Amino acid sequence: MIGVGLMGHGIARSLLRHGHSLVFLEHPGNQPVDDLLAAGARSSASAAELAADCEVLILCVIGTPEVEDALFRKGGALEGLRAGTVVIDCSTAIPSSTVRIAAAIERVGGRFLDAPMTRTPKEAAEGRLNVLVGGDAALLDECRPVLACFAENIVHTGPVSSGHRLKLLHNYVSLGFGAVLAEAAACARRSGVDDRVLLEVLGHGGGQGVALERLRPFIESGDDAAFRFTIANAAKDMDYYATMARENGASRDAALAVHEVYARAAASGHASATVPQLIDLLARRR
Repeated sequence: MIGVGLMGHGIARSLLRHGHSLVFLEHPGNQPVDDLLAAGARSSASAAELAADCEVLILCVIGTPEVEDALFRKGGALEGLRAGTVVIDCSTAIPSSTVRIAAAIERVGGRFLDAPMTRTPKEAAEGRLNVLVGGDAALLDECRPVLACFAENIVHTGPVSSGHRLKLLHNYVSLGFGAVLAEAAACARRSGVDDRVLLEVLGHGGGQGVALERLRPFIESGDDAAFRFTIANAAKDMDYYATMARENGASRDAALAVHEVYARAAASGHASATVPQLIDLLARRR
């Protein structure tokens, strides 16, 4: 594995729990790894050496620049990749880059699936993620036992890059609903509307849904555990979605507005805040 952060650490734990041997790349962005080492994992300081020593290489990093760096930098994974090795990219990425990456991996004899995830670090550790897989169906079938170690639902989305396209579509809808609800909750507070009444009205009407239930604990008591996704990541994913839409010639007016909400919050010093905390930030803004 390259990338044992919030999501990758849970994936690593799930793989070890199912009896797989695991080597992970040493990186300052990793979560604490003592539990992984105690469970039998090994670490490597070199991406090229790690890639030369595995049958399946899973990438779980922040985004496209990090994926490209992990593979293409001097001493990167592509230098050590063996013929037949499967690279599975679980990151959220720009699909046009994914197509180029898959081609580069295939040129050196490797095989590639894009397999971004939905759900949270909690489900990653429990082996209950949703995985959206783009690539050859036969290769997916070959890799399904590995993916099933950390995924409850595995969906074949189509050819290479379709997994990343579906992930961006999913996150646009999820983060878009989140931004709309955060603005509404902030406006309600500034208007003197009681939080409980707002939740009752939305919950029995057009606001009912997953997004409201993820924000509900924060509106009720300040608990953001149900939507622990940072504003910086939200801004990044919305930027990726807008890039995909622009490259496809699709409409993106609403997406650009949602991106602006998150980008402005991140630029104002709140990049590490979570999406529910956007409510407080917007309620204070004048």
